[in-house]
Amino acid sequence: MSTQIRYAVFPVAGKGTRFLPATKASPKEMLPVVDKPLIQYAVEEAIEAGAKNLVFITGRHKRAIEDHFDVEPELERLLASKDKEALLEMVRNTVPPDVNCIYVRQGEPLGLGHAVLCARPVVGNQPFFVHLADDLIDAEEACLAQMARVFAAHGGSVLGVEEVPHAQTRQYGIIDGEPAGAGLRRLRGIVEKPDPADAPSNLAVVGRYILTPRIFDLLADTGAGAGGEIQLTDAIARLLREEPVFGHEFKGLRFDCGSKLGYLEATVHYALKHPELGTEFRRHLASLDV
Repeated sequence: MSTQIRYAVFPVAGKGTRFLPATKASPKEMLPVVDKPLIQYAVEEAIEAGAKNLVFITGRHKRAIEDHFDVEPELERLLASKDKEALLEMVRNTVPPDVNCIYVRQGEPLGLGHAVLCARPVVGNQPFFVHLADDLIDAEEACLAQMARVFAAHGGSVLGVEEVPHAQTRQYGIIDGEPAGAGLRRLRGIVEKPDPADAPSNLAVVGRYILTPRIFDLLADTGAGAGGEIQLTDAIARLLREEPVFGHEFKGLRFDCGSKLGYLEATVHYALKHPELGTEFRRHLASLDV
């Protein structure tokens, strides 16, 4: 099996109910953090890690994602006519010309595991990334690129993990693992959303995965789990009995943009880093009487 990862899967069929009414007609993945939607940050990370085929698992009312990554000749002609070259270049390079966008419809919202399984006809017998756009990670080296190096060195699937407060373990998949290197654990087990008293550790899986194609067979044979959905965690728990699965403690700052507070924190963080807005925005924050 090749260690080169050329496919990235983006499960984007969710309803985004925590952001209603903003997400009633617009996908949550299109929520902007300063001047880019969440899904574009996700795509840029995957491309930096080497992905050339972007597989979006979509649902109803997700057409805006397809439109965002499509060519828009009228907009390009308008920008060109007004000599707005910087904006024109930005629009043209939303996705590089050597990268393919592929859209697969998830007919029913049967869980993350089912969404990943929907990618099987496209991905085939190749290792692949899974990127959840809700988890925005600011890192000097893209989180998926860090994980790709682990995959190339060790083989086996790789999960992005970070420590969370013990009181929050019921919000995540939690791993049980033994040290396998600096910031690396080889999994002995994984549990979906355990109570703090039952959690094997406080190392939580965040929205980054490298999975071997064996996961497809296991997902196809996995029944409904927590919440009545097909859980990716359940299939990974079976996978680690057959082949190595690693947890990589990535270097970077994660924002949970699936929550309103996390989304606001990400917006402030990226606004302060913005080359055009950062200085003025920092001055504005300093002037607030809060």
